Amino acid sequence: MAKHDPTLDHVFTALGDPTRRAILTRLADGPKSVSDLAAPFDMALPSLMGHLKKLEAAGLIVSEKSGRVRSCALRPAAFAPAMDWLEAQRALWAGRLDRLDALVMTLADTKDD
Repeated sequence: MAKHDPTLDHVFTALGDPTRRAILTRLADGPKSVSDLAAPFDMALPSLMGHLKKLEAAGLIVSEKSGRVRSCALRPAAFAPAMDWLEAQRALWAGRLDRLDALVMTLADTKDD
């Protein structure tokens, strides 16, 4: 059985919500204050803070407070385990599909004989 990485569970859970993905997209342009992040969303600030906490718990963002302003920034390196897992899955399925294609071609060749 494959080794289970609980970090991936947190990352994929965080990525599973469209609001959190939208927040990450906005942070791709650079750090933003919480109020800047909240502007496009029609939700109460405590709800947005809940999304930010999940992103921070997954390690996808970091936040810091300077005076009364809390800012958030993306942590691009935190995406690496998820990207590695997805690449491994892509390679696995590409290999399976290549073998299936070879089998179909072999069966087609033997049918023609």
